[in-house]
Amino acid sequence: MKSEETPFVGGPMDGRVLPVLLGPTGHPPKVYRIPMPGPDGSAGTVLIYRRVPMVPGKIRFTRRWKYEYDPSGRDDSGLRWPWSKPRP
Repeated sequence: MKSEETPFVGGPMDGRVLPVLLGPTGHPPKVYRIPMPGPDGSAGTVLIYRRVPMVPGKIRFTRRWKYEYDPSGRDDSGLRWPWSKPRP
């Protein structure tokens, strides 16, 4: 599988660049979850980063991505059908 060096902006991972696996379409996932353990080793929080486009470069046909921190921590991934109830 291919991976791409993707920068993270905001939150605890600000300024870090990590290799992120690309999907079958050549894009990284829309939402990147990073589990953070609690101070006593128990289950802690999960950091949510959302994929946004980077500033376009010289080549317009290749789209580069970065991840921005979502402080709300809402995991809005998954299919949303038109007949589904709205999320609270």
